[in-house]
Amino acid sequence: MIRKFLMVLSSVVLLVPVGAVCRPVSDIIPRPAELQYGSGYFRFKGDSVPSDRVRCTLTGAGPESYTLKVSRDSILITAGDSAGLFYARQTLRQLVEPDRHRIPCVSISDSPRFAWRGYMQDVSRHFFDLEFLKKQIDAMAALKLNRLHLHLTDAAGWRVEIDRYPLLTSFAAWREGDLWKDWWFGDRRYLDEGTPGAYGGYYTKEQLRELVRYAAERYITVVPEIEMPSHSEEVLTAYPELSCTGEPYKHSDFCIGNEKTFEFLENVLTEIMDIFPSQYIHVGGDEASKKAWTECPLCQARMEALGLTHVDELQSYMIRRIGTFLELHGRTLVGWDEIMQGGADSAAVVMVWRGVDQGVRAAEGGNKTIMSPGAFCYFDTYQDDPSTLPPAMGGYTPLSKVYSFEPVPDGLDSAAASNIIGVQANLWCEYIPTEEHAELMIYPRLFALAEVAWSPEDSRDYDDFHRRALRLCGRMSVDGYNVFNLADECGDRPASRRSVKHKALGCKVVYNAPYYPGYAAGGDMALVDGLHGGWTYGDGRWQGFISRNRLDAVVDLGRVRGISSVEMDFMQVCGPEVFLPAEVVISVSCDGEEFTELWRMSREIVRDDRVTFVTDGWKGRARTRYVRVQARSGQYGGFIFTDEIVVR
Repeated sequence: MIRKFLMVLSSVVLLVPVGAVCRPVSDIIPRPAELQYGSGYFRFKGDSVPSDRVRCTLTGAGPESYTLKVSRDSILITAGDSAGLFYARQTLRQLVEPDRHRIPCVSISDSPRFAWRGYMQDVSRHFFDLEFLKKQIDAMAALKLNRLHLHLTDAAGWRVEIDRYPLLTSFAAWREGDLWKDWWFGDRRYLDEGTPGAYGGYYTKEQLRELVRYAAERYITVVPEIEMPSHSEEVLTAYPELSCTGEPYKHSDFCIGNEKTFEFLENVLTEIMDIFPSQYIHVGGDEASKKAWTECPLCQARMEALGLTHVDELQSYMIRRIGTFLELHGRTLVGWDEIMQGGADSAAVVMVWRGVDQGVRAAEGGNKTIMSPGAFCYFDTYQDDPSTLPPAMGGYTPLSKVYSFEPVPDGLDSAAASNIIGVQANLWCEYIPTEEHAELMIYPRLFALAEVAWSPEDSRDYDDFHRRALRLCGRMSVDGYNVFNLADECGDRPASRRSVKHKALGCKVVYNAPYYPGYAAGGDMALVDGLHGGWTYGDGRWQGFISRNRLDAVVDLGRVRGISSVEMDFMQVCGPEVFLPAEVVISVSCDGEEFTELWRMSREIVRDDRVTFVTDGWKGRARTRYVRVQARSGQYGGFIFTDEIVVR
């Protein structure tokens, strides 16, 4: 292994773009645990570093750890294992100044904070070929990430060859329409392979074995995900006998009362394990509706036989049973945090997406836990002003927010904290149909996740990281990656950056229709706190309404006053079902009993890809104590969000 490393190291300069600027050691991403500058440079001639000036030693110390000492005369590397040697090489690549044929003298001692440093690529919603995946593996290796999680199956298409069930790839891998949103909001039909206009694809077993080998050479483990019990419309249309009613195009959840379901899943997983040597096999486990189980004779019979009282326990039974099957084959089950519903097996690894609190629950419950909360780790969100970027699912997760993520929450005891084994970023591709768009969403946010995963918490410095990220963006662009233009980042919505003063500030608000608890923002004072929201409804400033009457609130100004305007901001982002109001009404009253309508507005709601912000309101002259604002939804229903009732 050392000989192989030296051979690779001898051509390390060739791996750095010619023309790269001179940069200090602090440009390294992720930042090493310990680093010190020396004086002078290690100099070399030509395009390679002579191997006789490089010495490597394996010590058997901590996994993936290394020390790197560059002096004027030599490069000394000691590593805990072969992975540590590989990561030393990645650091050395970032130190090389190719135009000057030199490497700065430096002493580095480095090891990862977390064992699981992951990135998830969704290849179901939109299919990406092997070369694209290899390209991202190269970038992951440079960032010292070590888990590539492939989301291989979902309603939009099955992407892995399974010999025993050929319909999964000859039928369930193909659909009408290349854009997920057109298919999802259309009739969601699948097509036979070769049908004119069919969109999709799948990986053969040999292609995936090649990918596994390619990743392993870069010390990355490919972790496959096979969804169950839900997100399985494609399977249940190809093999409807595995659903609760046996009807195609009707169900997303496997029938857990049917033994054929377990026969199918075990057969599939057997072939998956033959392709992927990964210790970990991901089984999804998220967002099951479970509705059909309540009406299915087989599921109800299974519950009665097992003494179960709730369908959550039925899902738990399935996950535990599959987990036992995997354990018998020497593997470990990983699932999204819903696998805790009904009780999780202590051997299962919980991958958290619904919030840090779910990670606390999993870790305190004794499960190994991977922190991947959507608020910080989902890269299908906008990273800047949505009007300047291609369509996304919604939300706003800038580089600074990813970098701010702390995977180990305050208050965890040492035992629970030790159960948090890593972090992971995820790219869901409902709105990401091309390779260029995918890379735009991945980079530079993956730089931040990599530093969170590798570097000590106390070394965090966003300003310094931002400077380093700008340089790495430039180098990756030269290498052919479509990187977001961090240098021209706009930042959060301008209205959110300053408070606003108005006559309703701090006044009492009575809600005739309740706000949704999950989007309470500042509670009863959210609409009169002087704070506008940012680019996303989930930023804690936008208040959400989903009840039958949506928004219906009355602001008490405290006394009768003259007013000249009432305004509210609304937003629309169709992916998560957030829509502008179809009707807005503003009324006033001096006594709080009899209201006079001042203004009414109606609009047609159009579903499109844009994130839209509007200000609706009345201007004129009136005297009032109470201001009532009503906003109703249109034909699509969904949420209505507003951030402030501004009265002047």
